[in-house]
Amino acid sequence: MANVTVIGAQWGDEGKGKIVDWLASRADAVVRFQGGHNAGHTLVVGEQVYKLSLLPSGIVTGTLSIIGNGVVLDPWALKAEIEKLEGQGVVINTENFAIADNCPLILPIHGELDMMREAAAGAGKIGTTGRGIGPAYEDKVGRRAIRVCDLAHLDHLEPQLDRLCAHHDALRAGFGEPMVDRAKLIAALKEIAPFVLQYAQPVWKRLKKVRKAGARILFEGAQGVLLDVDHGTYPFVTSSNTVSGTAASGSGLGPSATGFVLGIVKAYTTRVGSGPFPTELEDATGQRLGERGHEFGTVTGRKRRCGWFDAVLVRQSCAISGVTGIALTKVDVLDGFDTVKICTGYRLNGKVLDYFPSHAADQANVEPIYEEMDGWPGTTAGARSWADLPAQAIKYIQRVQELIETPVALVSTSPEREDTILVRDPFQD
Repeated sequence: MANVTVIGAQWGDEGKGKIVDWLASRADAVVRFQGGHNAGHTLVVGEQVYKLSLLPSGIVTGTLSIIGNGVVLDPWALKAEIEKLEGQGVVINTENFAIADNCPLILPIHGELDMMREAAAGAGKIGTTGRGIGPAYEDKVGRRAIRVCDLAHLDHLEPQLDRLCAHHDALRAGFGEPMVDRAKLIAALKEIAPFVLQYAQPVWKRLKKVRKAGARILFEGAQGVLLDVDHGTYPFVTSSNTVSGTAASGSGLGPSATGFVLGIVKAYTTRVGSGPFPTELEDATGQRLGERGHEFGTVTGRKRRCGWFDAVLVRQSCAISGVTGIALTKVDVLDGFDTVKICTGYRLNGKVLDYFPSHAADQANVEPIYEEMDGWPGTTAGARSWADLPAQAIKYIQRVQELIETPVALVSTSPEREDTILVRDPFQD
């Protein structure tokens, strides 16, 4: 049995929640390995809808769910999310949920700094969610973070607070804000500590035991490859590495454990917030895609920008993340279009490119080269086999996999868990 690593192959919002939920029902453990509560998954199980931001998707089915060390953890957001899910009847305890004790914390001062910077940036805004993700990662690499394990030693936190506040006080002064209220921060940490510590442990050790027993592990990524801090549309990116390789470093297991890499790909393209978007449609077609796809962010509620499928970007994401196969989602949103388009390349300064350039100015100026295909009058909604799909929809899917040079493993045809066409089982690969 193979382990599976799930990553978004576009700008996030590809429909990972449904696919991860489907896989989690067949996994023995699910691990979040990067990001924070800026990520959003919507799960539909029967008549119940669950909206997750921080917890691994396996939690709703009672599967062992782990927050790895690569995540930045807002303990107050965690508590609120757990309480909300428990109100929906989900059982969460120390048997089915664990947090890496070396996981860095997102503190109130991180969210405050995030908002101060964005407010002051003017035209330089990058569209942050304002949840403190970036500043928390900065403190991690700056070696001044407060981690989960520190919650058990708050009486010895002064040296770390000195380093943390020396940095933040200087920044806050620059924005005309008062210094960090250390007493208030310590009081808040003391109050939340017992709740978080009950789940804290060296999760690498628990995962090692799970793997040794031959159990199936699902590594759950957040956001998408195009938001990767190294490989994405910098600076309009998130603050962590979203590629599949992070599953190893962000969980405490080596790269050999990551297994089948499943890239989640939407049948068209969407993006939330600022940044380049070559195939964006600011017309009636873009409006139609957004309305039919219900394109609003799970966490922020922000309207997503919509456009045609960009094979150049997805091919690049698949190569960078070593994607074994893709799960193609929301094919049903394209039902009823007379024609559909796929971006197969770009023009930039008179040259044709088969890749997305790194510089922001070049990214903003590329012009998409489209291939046009006939649409299909029938419906793909609810299809569970190739035989249920219109012939032209099958041609579209086949053309997508040709252009991105990666095979289709799954096709999702509605938010319902069972409305999935299985071409290649990642857990059996």
